Amino acid sequence: MNWRAIKAIVRRDLLAVVRSKGVMLPLILVPIVLMIIMPAAMGRFGPAMTEIPGANVPDVAQLLEIMPESMLAQYERYNTDQLLIIFTLVYMFAPMFLIMPLMVASVVAADSFAGEKERNTLEALIYTPTTDLELFTGKVLSAWVPALLVSLVGFVLYGLTVNISAWPTMQEIFFPNATWLVLVFWVAPGAAGLGLGATVLVSSRVNSFQEANQIAGVVVLPIVILVIAQASGVMYLSLALTVVLGIVIWLIAIALLWVGVRTFRRSEIIARH
Repeated sequence: MNWRAIKAIVRRDLLAVVRSKGVMLPLILVPIVLMIIMPAAMGRFGPAMTEIPGANVPDVAQLLEIMPESMLAQYERYNTDQLLIIFTLVYMFAPMFLIMPLMVASVVAADSFAGEKERNTLEALIYTPTTDLELFTGKVLSAWVPALLVSLVGFVLYGLTVNISAWPTMQEIFFPNATWLVLVFWVAPGAAGLGLGATVLVSSRVNSFQEANQIAGVVVLPIVILVIAQASGVMYLSLALTVVLGIVIWLIAIALLWVGVRTFRRSEIIARH
């Protein structure tokens, strides 16, 4: 493996991402909304909003009914307002956090091939003196690395936001817990791998960035299902379940990347271009 060539590919792709407004805007705006604006509003005004008629805020009594007894035992010292904060900011937002690595990896990976076709810069890259494996590895890393960085920065910002905004209600630092640490350092990297694995397979076969990004956006559906499952009380992301979720996501991501490595041929990309 020629790692110097791989680093050059990664550096080249990251520069292209930074220069593209269509790629950078969602990478900036989505984390700000998910990790700062929404949790800040919930942490500061969530308990008060329960008293507003017609406000779309979960009823605390209903939440207590659907939460497992083992989970309630961990939080028996908290009052109802504090439980609402914990339910929303610790549990409901947990699967939503995974949208970030999925989105960043998918957007960058979609731009890695389909975007290059639109910019007419693919030929120069295809004919570089690198193997197919080195080219594929460079493309994968150019999407995976920024996804991890955005996830880590988003986690730090989220932690600061929820602890500061919810302090008047909680009167303590309550975030993060062990489940979130596993989510950030185990599940999120796998989610990024899942997103880029699916998107690279798609983007190397279509001719536009928008088409690749829309098709690969299907990988976000499992995250939506997780949010609905927690809101309805079907399941909660406990520590054990989060570890298992990470294993499943990593296995799927590895399988997709393996298929990508086996099927990636620059000659076929040239023929389709």
